[in-house]
Amino acid sequence: MVAFIIRRLLQSLIVMFVVALVAFTLFQFVGDPINQLVGVETGLKEREELRQRLGLNDPWIVQFWRFALNAVQGDFGISYQHKRPVTDLIVNRMPATLELSLISALFSLFVGVPMGVYTGLNRNGFLSKIFMTVSLVGISLPTFLIGILLIFVFSVQLGVLPSFGRGEAVLVGSWSTGLLTSSGIKALILPAITLGLFQLTLIMRLVRSEMLEVLRTDYIKFARARGLSNSAVHFGHALKNTLVPVITITGLQLGSIIAFAIITETVFQWPGMGLMFLQAIQNVDIPIMAAYLILIAFFFVVINLIVDILYYVVDPRLRIDPSAAHGHG
Repeated sequence: MVAFIIRRLLQSLIVMFVVALVAFTLFQFVGDPINQLVGVETGLKEREELRQRLGLNDPWIVQFWRFALNAVQGDFGISYQHKRPVTDLIVNRMPATLELSLISALFSLFVGVPMGVYTGLNRNGFLSKIFMTVSLVGISLPTFLIGILLIFVFSVQLGVLPSFGRGEAVLVGSWSTGLLTSSGIKALILPAITLGLFQLTLIMRLVRSEMLEVLRTDYIKFARARGLSNSAVHFGHALKNTLVPVITITGLQLGSIIAFAIITETVFQWPGMGLMFLQAIQNVDIPIMAAYLILIAFFFVVINLIVDILYYVVDPRLRIDPSAAHGHG
């Protein structure tokens, strides 16, 4: 187990290094940050002095090494656009993104798993057909279009939910949360459904296909032959074995939710990290762009590590065969 975790940690460090390298390299070609820091009336001499002071004339490898060392310490420099430390901006925006992502993941999990179980056990039922149709819609329609449709129905036509913003947020220590106010909860509903719908359909279809496969296995037939009730067979045996791959998919999808929140945040003007990243692209704010990509990669790496460890714990085959553990992930 210890060797498994150490191996995964080393792989995670390599991934983070590569992401930092790629992010830093890409952002050398997105534009000149000096243009965002000075006005059009600033002369060439002043521009060159500023470039020298920021270290932009240093060799590429020196700039990257400085960037990597600072990033490890959580220092991503000063935002060109906001003239504030990037770390402070991210800390201010992170609660909004993480709350939206967490609620979306819980929504997709707690709705998707029961729907998958139901459609697996009642393949030809009327309700199952409705669920499968909804899942097709969830997979087929792009996220931004789902968001716009929800805004049109629930905000414009019915007027029951807000169409943008986060609502009222309160501070719990240094954490800003909208989960403790009614306006904050109302504002969260539409973005959370928009962001979670695609993941919900994936989870539902995965659980359904796994249930159908497990129900055909011999040990389920033996369980029925022993006289166990349908509920004991379905939930005590079939569902338990179905959830092993679901753990992996759900964990990795949480990383995707955080990364893809950028679209939902834009549609609903949600004041999170994704919206800040898009604005940074428009303004060639390299420190924010680099920090955001590295942070998203960090979330993916941590979630992937946790999922690998959970998989290792729940699947005894990985403990018996070390090569299988090495091949996973």
